[in-house]
Parts: sequence; C-alpha cells; structure tokens
Amino acid sequence: MFTKKSSLIGCALLAAGISGAFAADWSDTYIGYRYGTKFAEPFNKNDIAKNIVNLGHASGYKYGTNFLNVDLLMADNKDPASPGSSNGSQEIYVVYRHTLDFGKIIGSPETFKWGPIRGVGFTAGFDVNTKNDAGYNSRKRMLVAGPTVMMDVPGFLNISVLQLWESNAPYNKYTNTSTERYSYDPHPMLTAAWGIPIGSLPLSFEGYLNYIAAKGQNEFGGGTKPETNIDAMVMYDASSLVGAKAKTFRVGLEYQYWRNKFGNDHKGAAGDGAFAKTPMIRAEYHF
Repeated sequence: MFTKKSSLIGCALLAAGISGAFAADWSDTYIGYRYGTKFAEPFNKNDIAKNIVNLGHASGYKYGTNFLNVDLLMADNKDPASPGSSNGSQEIYVVYRHTLDFGKIIGSPETFKWGPIRGVGFTAGFDVNTKNDAGYNSRKRMLVAGPTVMMDVPGFLNISVLQLWESNAPYNKYTNTSTERYSYDPHPMLTAAWGIPIGSLPLSFEGYLNYIAAKGQNEFGGGTKPETNIDAMVMYDASSLVGAKAKTFRVGLEYQYWRNKFGNDHKGAAGDGAFAKTPMIRAEYHF
C-alpha cells in the first residue's frame, strides 16, 4: 500500500540526493528565521503569530540538483497545542526535491535549449509533516513526480507539472478521535520556483507558486477545492554591512497568499482560516 511504497521511494530519493550532494559542483546551506502575525489555519477564525526556524540546502551535481527544506513552525496560543492550552502548536514540515537534467545526463546541455528554455528535466521528491495542534494533528505524507522546464533567466526559474500522491492520519484532541491513514485521489500540481537577481543591486526576487487541483473527498467524506499557494520575497544581501563575504547574511520581506489552504473551501465551514494572507520578515545565515 501507500505507506510502504512511499517509505521505500522516499528513502531511495533521499539516498540519491545525499550521494549527489557528496559530489556537488556547487552547494548552498543556510539557517533561516521568519516571523509573521497573520498566519491562518482552516476552521480557526483567529490571526496566528508564528516563529519559523528553517534549515535549507540546495546543491547541483553532474546530472541535476537537490533541494531540501526543514521548517520548525512555532505558533502562539491562537493555534493551541491542546484544548484550552495556553501553549501554541509546533510543526515540523520537510520538503525534498531532486531534479534530473536531461541535457546533463546525455552530456549535451544544448540539446534541450530552445528560445526561452534553458533545459528540460524530471523532478521527484516528497513532503512530510507532523503537527501537535488541538484539532487536526496533521501527519502528512506526499510523493511528487513529473516533468520540469528550466527557463533561461538570470538566476533560475523552474516550472513543473507534478503528480501528487498524498495521505494523512489526523487525530482530534477535542473528541479524542483518531482517523486511519487516508489517501486522497492522486492529483496534479502546477508549480514554479524562482530566484532572480534584481539587476546589479544586492537584491533578489525569490519564491514559489503552487496551483494544486482538488484531491477528491477528504478523510471525513467532504469535498476538496483547488488551492493556490504563492510565497514571494525580496531579499537584501546585508553581508557587506558586517564584513562578511557576499550572500552570507540576507534579510528581507516575504508575503504568502494561500487560498483554500490544504484543499479546504474558504467559503465553506473552514472559513477565513482557509485563506491566508501573511506578510513576514525573514533573515538567513548561509554557510
């Protein structure tokens, strides 16, 4: 079933990524922090403040690239860890993507270069999370795979169409109800990720866009909606201010627009909590 298959494929992908990282042509690893007070969660009418610490890694090797991000999200008591608790929830969310570049594999990068297209490849990876909030306690597992087009821009712009295989096994602390792991219908996602320098300035425009199709019925028998998640930021390279080498310390402003979060209809019972519009401040240390 999905659990065994996802575990085996996930381990294989991670092993491939790790082996690729050891032979990396380039590598960038950083610790980041961001903060906002307008986070939202479905079925929760409150604005939620979150401190988020993350570890990020990107690298390129002979045949492609790796990307890994691990977020630790710490909410205030507007998203409680248990019913009536004054402690906020905590969540760990892991994203891994591995992209094979067809031009590099055949030893001829120019073969797939045409017009605005720099190259063509295939991306696979996974998302995994665990959260200890009062109402849902997400235990998401998701595999992703599909073709990727790499656009010929300063920096990078990768556009992919990925198939998603997602499951969850929530636990409601209000009712002490456990739900067996449930697999949603396989569904596609149009996704773009970019990092583009702004001229010769020490600024860059970065982020991602995910448009995710509806995934059939949820684990409670309700319908799901397509969701749009846009996370964009402008980052300033502040390294020179502290005498460090370029791109060591970066700070910036970030904004997330997330409509029908997790497939919940923001016009239905999930309410405004399923439509997040969240400004954030962000800082990163690269090493």
